[in-house]
This record gives sequence, structure tokens and C-alpha cells, in this order.
Amino acid sequence: MARTPWAPGAPALAAAARAVDEVIRCGHSAEAALSSLVNAPDRAAVRAITLGTLRWYLRLAPAVDGLLKHPSGVASPIRALLTVAAHQVEYSRNVAEATVHAAVDAVRLLGAPGATGLANAVLRRFVAERASLLARVDAQLPARTAHPAWLVEQVAAAWPGQCPAILAANNGHPPMTVRVDASRSDARAYVAELARAEIDAYPIQWAPYAVTLNRPMAVSCLPGFAEGTVSVQDAGAQLAAPLLDVHGGMRVLDACAAPGGKTGHLLELLSEGADLTAVDIDADRVGLIEDNLRRLRRTARVVAADVRDPDTFWDGRPFERILVDAPCSSTGVIRRHPDIKLLRRADDMPAFAAAQLAILRAAVTMLAPGGRLVYSTCSILAGENQEVVTRLLAAEPQMAVAAMPEGPRLAPGAVDCGVGVQLLPGAEAGTDGFYYACLEKTTAGT
Repeated sequence: MARTPWAPGAPALAAAARAVDEVIRCGHSAEAALSSLVNAPDRAAVRAITLGTLRWYLRLAPAVDGLLKHPSGVASPIRALLTVAAHQVEYSRNVAEATVHAAVDAVRLLGAPGATGLANAVLRRFVAERASLLARVDAQLPARTAHPAWLVEQVAAAWPGQCPAILAANNGHPPMTVRVDASRSDARAYVAELARAEIDAYPIQWAPYAVTLNRPMAVSCLPGFAEGTVSVQDAGAQLAAPLLDVHGGMRVLDACAAPGGKTGHLLELLSEGADLTAVDIDADRVGLIEDNLRRLRRTARVVAADVRDPDTFWDGRPFERILVDAPCSSTGVIRRHPDIKLLRRADDMPAFAAAQLAILRAAVTMLAPGGRLVYSTCSILAGENQEVVTRLLAAEPQMAVAAMPEGPRLAPGAVDCGVGVQLLPGAEAGTDGFYYACLEKTTAGT
């Protein structure tokens, strides 16, 4: 093996610093920032370091900045690297001194050799003083839990009793759960297949298609993944398709479909005679739907369009079932996407709510009399959930709340919101945070 001039781990630290800087400075998602690393040999390590740093950024960055005389005068990639290294010191099993050594080399990899002395001095002080540095940061709940203050306030207002558990869950590592295609296998049979491959897993009793692995792994190693027998999907997300109560021969619309996980699940339940249209506004993400369906060996009409403008894709024939998995703040999936804590702002919420209501009202125009509509988000904030549905019911008198096929409680610990049901992240069911409401069109609406 060829020797490298860099300390072990330095290239991974430098790559993670670039990704973190792209999120913080440019406002890009972590997935976008990491997209160039698809073929990198150390991509798993870079991804883990990047997501870990973003998860704890709002706790670590203030501690690091406290060691800089003029934080704003330090180049942003170097500040990102200092936080990345601080994360490795605080949250990894690496020897602290080795991390400092690697970080100094990473500064050179970032093209800033003049900053090596600064990095060395700051990180050595962080190693020596981190207990007192973090104690000062931890005096405030938002920083202690690495959440923006506005989000802590909104979660506390919405879920006062559950707020500490939600914040803790957001900083946890989510389980890897897969959905078994029930037309080709079942959860128990798949657990047995995994056992033969020496992979430990268990079925989830309340989610009939769900299997959770005891340890996450690359999908390329999952039996049946390439053939479409299984798909990675949180158990909470697996509730959407059954709630829609689809049957073969129905016309079904998946209104905000990308990347296609719920589209695939609907097609698995429809099986023969599927007539499903999958729409998404993002043309690039529509490609993900098509990729997903090819792997699953399923077909649907896939369209890049704004569902708020039905004339651009709809032929005028009503749909008997519509799923609106609306774009939202994603505050229920922070444990999977910790960059949300850094990318979302309090004033984003009214815009999300307005878009959600507009999508729902457009969907109502395409829904057949007697038809069923399921509204879902991965938000835990009422302003995007039951409040949006309440506004829809006031604006569209032909719409009414429908009974849920699975009963009022979908999963252990689910909360009845009066209008709809909320799953909270990391609660008794162990899922991400999702909101579901089932609605029906009681008249033609004329």
C-alpha cells in the first residue's frame, strides 16, 4: 500500500470540513454537500463525521469560537474544520492527540498552511479545557441540546411534556428499518432470510411490512434489495400507504412523490390493475422515483409538475385515492437529517403552511366524490399539521375527517390530535416523527 504524507484520518477530516462549511455557509443540504463523495474510498467515515458534527454543531461551535480572538476573521473552512475536530475529540473514540495531529494536516489539505499554528493551538486548548468550555455552553438548553432556540421554543410549546425526550431523540442515531414487499415475501420470512445471511433483525409487530436491523448496513449487502424485495423506509413512514386503503383498479395520485418510497409501497399494495400517477415539482427528484420503480419492478405514470396546477398534468378524471405527503419543515426527521437544525428558520413555517394548504386544495379538486385523501408530513409542529387540515376543512365543506382503517392509534405512543394523529420521534414506537390525517370527499363539491 502506498504511503501517504498525511496523518491517518486527515483526508476524512478535510472532506468533512468542506461538507460542513457548505451546509453552514452556502445553506446546502448535507446530502448535496456529500454528493461528490459517492466513489470516495473513505466516504462512510466522511459521512459519519459530517453528520455527527452537524448534529452537535450548535453545541460545539460556540465552545470553539470561545477560543478564537476574532472568529469572523478565520476562514470559514478552517472554522468548520475546528468544529469537526472538536466533534471527534468529544464524541468519537479516537485519541484526542491523534485527532489534533490529523486536523493540522487537514488544514494543509484545505489549502491554508498558514493556519496550521492556529489550528494546533486552538485544538490543544479545546482538549485541555473542553469540560469547562462545554459547561459554559451547556448552561442554556438550546446549546446543550444543539438545537436553535426558536425550535426549542416551538417544540416546548407544542409538546411541553415530551420536549426533553424529543430533543434527545433528535440527537440519537435512527434505526435502519426496511419494508418488505408483501406481494413477494413477508416480514418473518425476511427475518429468517437475514438470519441465514448472519444479519440480526426483528419484525415490528404493529407494522406488518417492517423489519428493523440491529445494526445499519450498506443496502448493497441487503438480501433482496437489488431485486426490489425490500426497501429502506422508517416504520412510521410505512403507515401512509395502508392508511390510503387502496385496492386494485383504483385511480391513485401520489401528489408529492419524490423520492418514491411511498409510491413503491402503494404499488405493492395495489398489485394487479395499478393505475397510479406520481407527481413531483422537482424534475431532478422525479428521476429518483423512476430509479426506485425500476428497482422494484413496478410501473406508474411519473410526472414532473406542480400539483397546485392540475391543468399541467391532470386529464380531468377524478382520483379515488390521493396521498399528499407534503413538503414541510422536516422537524420529525432531524435524527436522520441533523442539518435541518441549521437550515430551517422560524419564519419558514408560514410559507410551508401556505404551500401545504394550496396543495391540499388542489388535491380536493381532483378527488372523486366518496374518495379518500391522506395528508401526511414529517413535521411535529401543529402549524403544519392539524392546523392546516382544520383550515382545509373550513375552506372545503365537502371534505370531512375519515376514520383510520387501523383505528385511532396507529402505533404505540401515537398521539390523537383531534384532527389527525402524531407520531413523535423516538417515542414508544421508535419511529421518526410523522403526522397523518385521513379525509374523505362527502359530495361532488359543486
